[in-house]
Parts: sequence; structure tokens; C-alpha cells
Amino acid sequence: MGIGLFIIGDEILSGKRQDKHLSKVIELLRERGMALSWAQCLGDDEVQISEAIVASRQRGDVVLSCGGIGATPDDRTRQAAARAFAVPVVRHAEAEATIVDQYGDKAFPHRVLMADFPEGAGLIPNPVNRVAGFYVGDHNFVPGFPEMAWPMLEWVLDARYPQLRNVDPPVEFSLRAVGTAAEGDLLDLMEQTLAAYPGIALSSLPSRGDATRQRHIEFGIKGPRVLAATAFQSFRAGLALRSDLTIEDLRLP
Repeated sequence: MGIGLFIIGDEILSGKRQDKHLSKVIELLRERGMALSWAQCLGDDEVQISEAIVASRQRGDVVLSCGGIGATPDDRTRQAAARAFAVPVVRHAEAEATIVDQYGDKAFPHRVLMADFPEGAGLIPNPVNRVAGFYVGDHNFVPGFPEMAWPMLEWVLDARYPQLRNVDPPVEFSLRAVGTAAEGDLLDLMEQTLAAYPGIALSSLPSRGDATRQRHIEFGIKGPRVLAATAFQSFRAGLALRSDLTIEDLRLP
């Protein structure tokens, strides 16, 4: 089961606002021993959002979605979710009651529109102004305002997905191989390491160097601690056999 993130809003795509959610969601997940599988930035387009929801449903992912659930005409996320799940948008009685309790007569005629959700949706509590977000299946929708979205996402992770917490999360060990060897020269070693240690991930980030640093490649090996540590030491030993490389350890087992 992957964990994905939708960041929704034309203002993000146009550059009027800078996204803050991606780094925060990565942090919230890391604190719980989880990791983000993918992220997608979408405009306020009902069809586009709906298609993205359908695709993530087919993969069986847990999805966190920030933005597009306000009451203005340009916010189309709730309609897109209803389209993706093939249900109508209906007024949620509990969500409406909470909005009315919070705002009184000022809840009408516009604020109560934020109680309209896909039929069958559950509520995500909002500790800031009590205007709830919602979830349908494993898709969880919160506002785009960070001060609201982030505590709501914490509730989602802790209340809805405690089983995804990992008390022994994957770790990553890394090094920098400095020298003239290119990535292509090291493909055999990378492939041999992956074949010998199923369950680890190997990353490679080359740099052509600059005035302050020589050409180099940063390698990372990630996985369960013991397996990743063993694979890292084996990979490091293979690199050390090359006369055209020197090794700078970044994070050791």
C-alpha cells in the first residue's frame, strides 16, 4: 500500500503561491516510520482531479489531498471526488451542524456549502475553525491552508492508519564516490548488489563537480536496518576495489 499526496490549486501551478505541503507531509510520515510513495500537483480541474483519484484507487494507495475544498466556484475537489467514486454530492448533517454551531447565522448561505461532500464521506476534524475535511475510502481531503491542513493530516495518520506505523522503519546508508568513474562504469556492481540483497533500494546521484568539488557520485542504500547495512558494506567494498575512485562516507551503518 503506497502513500500518495495530491497538492491541489491553480495558484500553485501559476506560481502565485509556493507549496509548503510536500516537505511537511514527508516530515509527518517520517515521524511515524512511514514514507511518501509519490506526489502529484493538480490544478482546480474537476476532470483532472477525478482521473487522478481513480488512478490512485486502482493502485490501492492511501492518498492525502491538500486544497480545493472551499466554498468558492473554483474549488472542485469535492465534486471531483464524488465523480471518481460515482456518488452524488450531498449535505452532510453533522458537518453542517458543526458549521452552524461555530458561525451561527453567518453560516448561511455560503459557509454551509463546505458541508457538501460525496455521499457516504466521513469527517476529518478541523481544530482551527471546525469546518471539517472529509474522506472517502482511503482518500483523505483537507484544506490548502497549512495551519489547518497539517493537524488534520496528523489526525488522519494517527486515527485512520495506526497500522501503517513502522516501529523499525527503513534506514538509508550513503557514501560519495569521488573520481573519474561514470555511473555506466558501475552499473554491474549496482545490479549485482540489488540481485544479492532483495528488499533494498539503491540510489545514484551523479555530479559533474565544480570549482569546489571533484566529479563524484552519491550512492544510497535503503532498506531494513540489518539488510541495508550488509548490502552497503558489500557495495562499498566493491567500490573500494577501483583505483579510479576514492570513497567519502556520509552515513555509515
